[in-house]
Amino acid sequence: MMKTKPALRSGLALAALVTAGAASAENVPVTFGTNWVAQAEHGGYYQAVADGTYAACGIDVTIIPGGPQVNNRALMLAGQIDFHMSGSSLDGLSAVAEGLPIVAVAASFQKEPQIIMTHPGAASSFEDLKNLDRILISDGGVLTFWAWMINAFGFDPAQREVYTFNMAPLVANETWGMQGYLSSEPFFFEMETGITPDVYLIADAGYDSYSTLIETMASTIENTPEVVRCFVDGSAIGWYNFLYGDNSAAVAMIQADNPEMSDEAIAYAIASMIENGIVDSGDTLELGIGAMTDARMESFYNSMVEAGVVDAGLDWQAAYVLDFVNQGVGLDLRPAD
Repeated sequence: MMKTKPALRSGLALAALVTAGAASAENVPVTFGTNWVAQAEHGGYYQAVADGTYAACGIDVTIIPGGPQVNNRALMLAGQIDFHMSGSSLDGLSAVAEGLPIVAVAASFQKEPQIIMTHPGAASSFEDLKNLDRILISDGGVLTFWAWMINAFGFDPAQREVYTFNMAPLVANETWGMQGYLSSEPFFFEMETGITPDVYLIADAGYDSYSTLIETMASTIENTPEVVRCFVDGSAIGWYNFLYGDNSAAVAMIQADNPEMSDEAIAYAIASMIENGIVDSGDTLELGIGAMTDARMESFYNSMVEAGVVDAGLDWQAAYVLDFVNQGVGLDLRPAD
């Protein structure tokens, strides 16, 4: 981890970060695929499109929303998308295990936003969740954070109930828990029931995966590093402006791509991300949004080995590069404490 404070780079200086080849009269077309439908959790990227931050350093970004029937990562592997938003650090480890030439270049979320949500008073702490009758966990969750919860805290595998992204079982059972996304499910649970749930962020219990990482192909890094630099720096600045500045244009773009996103839902998500340090906390306070470190990646890899999720001996460092982060880009845009 860097010990000295990095030099700052702001939106005004961003245009100087790329070579003349990228910052030409016609900006380089770039496509970015998200891993779900448009929402506030994608706000920094929409912000950088809306306010011209990407364009300032020479790229013309088109955001391709994901969804239940869309596999944008596969499209990137097929050469149809330039960058992709992965779910967690585990995605990169899986790519290495499968021999896929996918590399993470930034981590937009410092904390995994996955939560366990309960009725008020159903548990007194994260560890006390072991005493719930059932916890609704998706098939994907079983292979990631649930495996970690079993290994790190001793949760009983039999406690798991299949989560099909339907809140009705939790509504009906006050002694159950349910996985969710910090900035989403608690809001919709309260809207439906009038009950404010108790929320336990698994990152605060020690699950140290990064989330919402920016991935690209190894060939993209090799052939057009200036485009990668522009996209990573532009995204960091976009996140600062989305969280702390005027985000109205970005919100309008999100709602155009996903009309089901209400003003209230977006406001709740933004407040949740700020309050819990999802995007901006820990290493980002000195290194800037998007920060990654070898120590953090190694710690997560070791926890996944211990949980039996990945094999020991994996070349975990092949999952990411630090060439484009940790340089304080946009720190001057962060409000003073």
